[in-house]
Amino acid sequence: MTPPAPPGVPVERTDLAWQRTGLGILAVAGLIGYRAVSAEQPALLVTAGIAALVGLGVLGGLAPARARFVRRQRARDADVAARRSVAAVTAAVVAICLAAAVAVTVPAG
Repeated sequence: MTPPAPPGVPVERTDLAWQRTGLGILAVAGLIGYRAVSAEQPALLVTAGIAALVGLGVLGGLAPARARFVRRQRARDADVAARRSVAAVTAAVVAICLAAAVAVTVPAG
């Protein structure tokens, strides 16, 4: 049987998951930008730029804010659920997935 993780490990995993989500959105933004250039579809560059801004918002804004919130709540032994930020990130991921689907289905040139 595996011993339980030290107290800070789940918090660090959650922090890393939020960071990976932001990085994933940035990676998809880069792929949409590549598709825009290779398919000669300048309108997709706008989509790529918006996706990149969303990824930066998650990586530079929501992820650190969530990490601070979790640490504060754990120090007070309070609930760490944050439904609004989870809903915001979920909406961002779904929107970027839809944008990527559109980028892939747009015919070249």
